[in-house]
Amino acid sequence: MDRVQALDWISSRRHFKIRPGLTRIEELLKRLGNPEKTLSMLHFAGTNGKGSTLAFTAKILRQTGLRVATFTSPYIETFGEQIAINGQALSDEKLIKYVECLQPLVDELDQEERYAGITEFEIITALAFQYFADEKVDVALIEVGLGGLLDSTNVIHPLITVITTIGLDHKEFLGTSLAEIAAQKAGIIKYETPLVTGNIVEEALTVIEETAQKNRAKHYKFGEDYRIERLSKERFTYRDEHCQLDNLEKSLLGLHQIENAALAVKVSLLYADEANITLDMLDIRQALRTTFWPVRMEVIAQSPLTILDGAHNTQAISRLLENLRAEFPDKKITIIFSALVTKEIDEMVKMLRTLKGADLVLTSFDYPQAMNVEEVSYLKKEGVTFAADWREKYKELKDSLGADALVVMTGSLYFMSQIRKELLRADAGVEDKER
Repeated sequence: MDRVQALDWISSRRHFKIRPGLTRIEELLKRLGNPEKTLSMLHFAGTNGKGSTLAFTAKILRQTGLRVATFTSPYIETFGEQIAINGQALSDEKLIKYVECLQPLVDELDQEERYAGITEFEIITALAFQYFADEKVDVALIEVGLGGLLDSTNVIHPLITVITTIGLDHKEFLGTSLAEIAAQKAGIIKYETPLVTGNIVEEALTVIEETAQKNRAKHYKFGEDYRIERLSKERFTYRDEHCQLDNLEKSLLGLHQIENAALAVKVSLLYADEANITLDMLDIRQALRTTFWPVRMEVIAQSPLTILDGAHNTQAISRLLENLRAEFPDKKITIIFSALVTKEIDEMVKMLRTLKGADLVLTSFDYPQAMNVEEVSYLKKEGVTFAADWREKYKELKDSLGADALVVMTGSLYFMSQIRKELLRADAGVEDKER
């Protein structure tokens, strides 16, 4: 088996589609010997912000010398980056090794009606747990794939659970109200396991608090158990009952990243207590200054200034607009947007149109569920245009825009992944060989 065959086999499970539930993953892990039970883990859920918060936390813990594993999704450039140890992506050699281990087990389970049809994400989850266990990492940071309660990562018993934000997304699976979605996210809360939450609206926070109380989980809340004082767009002071960290600087662009960074600091301090290790405050400062997380207000080019931001739901679009108004008030902005057909495209387009003076371009990209520009032609309003090919449109903008221009490419993370790979590799003159 080679790398392409391994990836083809994993992606072949995509036709089983998303089917929330723990029965299949529990049986697969049981036949692997339950590698997840040997791991010290932190579990991250939330509509938005969980990836950035996880990245800040991982960098803080790595600064202390710990061997830190991360499981995130989806990947942006290469498959292996979603399963990493100390920032090093899963190698092709290891990928092949674990696929060859998993494939016969999955074939066996497909013969049993109760376990048949293990999904792509369930396989990737099991692969990550086995890899992290074999490598004997100090701590593994696990990002929920979808929701929480019935997500395949929810077989774990972490040291700390984290819920970043609650917004309306994946309503076909999680519910149509903030309270219903919060109940799904709160499904990761475990008995007597500390919970840390980000800046969450009251309607959703009430549901989370009730779940925490039922599980006797100590709940640390943003604005109560830890606080921030914004000093500028990039700097803040962190406070809780035990410490104060003045004039912290975060690396990721965006006003909301201050909240994510503060949440990561609280999680890291709690983990240090749970694991009986010492966190140096200088390590925290250095980590927040140097954390990188792709396609979150990421500057990808300078001429014209081009930013990628994976704002793939209405809550993320709201934060993107807030950031653009604060960070680039004097720029002439062109937004290139595309999303999956399962998303609230009409509402997101309506929101993007509120950015005064901006031009909005709706486009498509290479993905089975990507929106088709012809099918959203009814959205044509003043300031809204269409481009069948985002590549041609971006080239046109590069040739025509002035020094005061800003191009923001946003929407689906799958769209961001495609753009990032093509633009970066074009600059480097590297042929794209990732499947």
